[in-house]
Amino acid sequence: MSSSRLNMIVRSFSSSPVTQQLVKPPLQVFGVEGRYATALFSAASKQSSLDAVEKDLLKFQGMLKTDTKLVDFVKDPSVKRKLKADAFKAISTKINLNPATANLLALLAENGRLGLLNQVINAFKLIMAANRGEVVCEVITSKPLDAESKTKLESALKLFLTKGQTLLLTTKVDPSIIGGMVVSIGDKYVDMSIASKVKKYSDIISTAA
Repeated sequence: MSSSRLNMIVRSFSSSPVTQQLVKPPLQVFGVEGRYATALFSAASKQSSLDAVEKDLLKFQGMLKTDTKLVDFVKDPSVKRKLKADAFKAISTKINLNPATANLLALLAENGRLGLLNQVINAFKLIMAANRGEVVCEVITSKPLDAESKTKLESALKLFLTKGQTLLLTTKVDPSIIGGMVVSIGDKYVDMSIASKVKKYSDIISTAA
């Protein structure tokens, strides 16, 4: 993560030299979305508004799933950045969002990054989960897990946790992985699917041909 870019984002959230200092998050999230989420965590921490900001973002994420007009507006490349920023400032005031949340939305609009809004929200949720001692884990399998398999899986995944941490496990079904599983836990990702093995061997064969 570029510290200079991150500091620029942090400065956009705050104006005083003291508040421009970064509060280190409990979990490092990479990518552009990680930079915005980290800066937001830092700003909200200093304002003692982490819970309020998380609540705002969950509300907004829900709107992105149900409000097609809002989604179209976010994705419309013909709408100028300033117009989008002004619109989000108005929305923030109307639904009474926390100032840190409002600043995030306006900043994403001004920088032409609204397309990453959902990813930024998810990154912030990961940081907040880590802040509470929760470890978010997603397991993807080709078929639904039965109760016994899920219990054994949970027991195995808990071995990755440290004292005081809680596992938040969600499971998804994706037939395209054919078999095996794909596991993401915290900032770790392991692809043990048959589909990935098939691709690996196909690439080897293609290279050798």
